[in-house]
Amino acid sequence: MAVAPPTGRLPSPARTFVAALTTGLMLAGGETMARAEPKPTVNQLKKELTDLQKESDKLIADYYNSRISQQKAEKAEKSAREKLAVAQEVYDRESVALRTMAVAQYTSGQPDQIALLAGAPDPSALLGGMALTQHLITLQDARLRGYAQVRDDHQRAKDESAARAGELARTVDELEERKDKAEKTIERIKDKIDQLYTAPGVRRPDGTWVPQLPEGADNITPRMRLVKMLIEQRFEVPYGVGCYRAIQDGGEHPLGRACDFMLSRGGAMPSGEELKRGDEIAEWAIKNAKRLGIMYIIYRQRIWHVRTGGWRMMSDRGGTTANHYDHPHISVQ
Repeated sequence: MAVAPPTGRLPSPARTFVAALTTGLMLAGGETMARAEPKPTVNQLKKELTDLQKESDKLIADYYNSRISQQKAEKAEKSAREKLAVAQEVYDRESVALRTMAVAQYTSGQPDQIALLAGAPDPSALLGGMALTQHLITLQDARLRGYAQVRDDHQRAKDESAARAGELARTVDELEERKDKAEKTIERIKDKIDQLYTAPGVRRPDGTWVPQLPEGADNITPRMRLVKMLIEQRFEVPYGVGCYRAIQDGGEHPLGRACDFMLSRGGAMPSGEELKRGDEIAEWAIKNAKRLGIMYIIYRQRIWHVRTGGWRMMSDRGGTTANHYDHPHISVQ
């Protein structure tokens, strides 16, 4: 009859199995932990921001140098085009003169000068004529040599113009690439700056936020104040930001949970550049809505809500400001 092992102690094979299982679980857990990337600290984010800023500064310097190169290439290409135009004018003129001479010589050709001299009653007169003919031949040769020079100058001007135009095209393409890269890097910097801030307040298990009371001299909630500050830092709003107002109109303004980011003054329709700025503010708010507790956005007679996503049209309220064409409206939870 087998004797039971002491209480709390497993037989050797069982202990071996448990030890192996425990080791396997620890290894598996270690692999899982190794795969999970730790969240960056504020100091790490700040260091990354510093590195990105240095990269951005270098790109901006490269962009500036490329613009200088582009301007030099444009001047060189313009000079080459002007030289080509002058060469073309001389080339055309000399071509016409040469053709005129050839036609005139062909239509008024003279008999052999030696035979004419032998039978002439007054050879001295013919000698003078021969001298004139020789002068014309010399003049013709000089014109032909000049034409060849003009032709060669014309071809060189064409080649130089084509080379400068190609150089300009390459410089412009390189400039655009550097500009795009710089803009993307700067955008990354701005995203990192946004991530350094955490929306204040309490978030419920379902992801929604517990409403806050307005506070401070501006009578807005801490969450709304953070959103306002980030937008002002990122985009600049030269026409002002309107937030709290006491009129009870059923909206979020009297609750200190909404701000209007103005794109023009006096109800005027914003310029194309300002409308684009409004689009960028709205896109940024959508991108950061869940993280910052943004509830909805109204812009250009459309509304976007965090619960439903996507824009939907609103009814016409009868004006540029009432239809939110001159400002994005942002409300927080």
